[in-house]
Amino acid sequence: LIDTEINPYVDEWEAAGRWPAHRILKLLGQGGLLGITKPVEYGGLGLDYKYQAASSEALGGIRAPGVAMGIGAHTDIATPALARFGSDYVKREFLAPSISGDVVACLGVSEPGAGSDVASVQTTARRQGDDLIINGQKLWITNAWEADWMCLLVNTSTGPPHLNKSLVCVPMKTPGIHLTKLIDKLGMRSSDTGEIFFEEVRVPAKNIVGEEGKGFTYQMIQFQQERMALSLGALKPLEMCIQETIDYTRERKAFGQPLLNNQYLHFRLAELETEVECLRSLIYRAVEQYVSGEDVTMLASMCKLKAGRLAREVTDSCLQMWGGMGYTNEVLVSRLYRDLRLFSIGGGADEVMLSIICKLMGMLPHPSKSSKE
Repeated sequence: LIDTEINPYVDEWEAAGRWPAHRILKLLGQGGLLGITKPVEYGGLGLDYKYQAASSEALGGIRAPGVAMGIGAHTDIATPALARFGSDYVKREFLAPSISGDVVACLGVSEPGAGSDVASVQTTARRQGDDLIINGQKLWITNAWEADWMCLLVNTSTGPPHLNKSLVCVPMKTPGIHLTKLIDKLGMRSSDTGEIFFEEVRVPAKNIVGEEGKGFTYQMIQFQQERMALSLGALKPLEMCIQETIDYTRERKAFGQPLLNNQYLHFRLAELETEVECLRSLIYRAVEQYVSGEDVTMLASMCKLKAGRLAREVTDSCLQMWGGMGYTNEVLVSRLYRDLRLFSIGGGADEVMLSIICKLMGMLPHPSKSSKE
């Protein structure tokens, strides 16, 4: 499907800044690929996460990571909490059509003042009878312009920031939702990333996912799958980057011999390939533990950190070997150099991953009383 329905067209989608999410997700839905781990009664396959991991890794073969990111946002970012904690009503209303590929989903967490700091989310939803009235703003929303519904994190009370939030399923055609900007990004250009305002948006309170006030907890759990999916999605692009660099430097002559004959180059490519295999082993270990029901917060954070760091290292090293050609938009390595830079930012920046790891190692400093004040 990637070879026939996606890769031949990715250059067009990159230029347009949008990918045809409805058409591609419908094809994936018909193949059972949008609900691999989701409940069978809502159209899913009911398989364990290893199968989803295989799918996430395979999607890395798309020669525009922005498209793979859009698909992953639908399967691994917007819907896991719904599948795990949602009521029968919201599952039938939002999960089932997402699994079949009849609708496109997005996640609404980040805001201008709340990216990695999820507790600082300011968007609110106040009760009015049986409805919620939503006001606020979301930023950096993947699939924003294609999405039919959003899994939205909002403050539903004025309590402590970790206990006052809820996830709410919000149809994107609801009056009061304003998509104001298609964000012009450095990379992931085929992914439609948006800025969204909510002005007195009314949705039924029964659209809350699980228990009211548990949204922060649900989102933290949902992040683990997102971070594993991002890490899995890095493997094939890094392999492609290395392989295409090998092919180019084998053909490119300099000083009477192929560039690849230089020991520095083939040794460096061997080092990078070794690093990618180490990342793969770390991710597979995290997946095994996740399937076994273990807490993978530490390993998922390590995977995400290493994937982001290695994405920068591999693409930078390989682009240098392409010389002037690497500085053009005509080769895949330059696209990967731009696109994969996001892996150290999106889904929790490197520094947040380091903080999580330090906390779980028991060495994160506690803020003093005065600094809290």
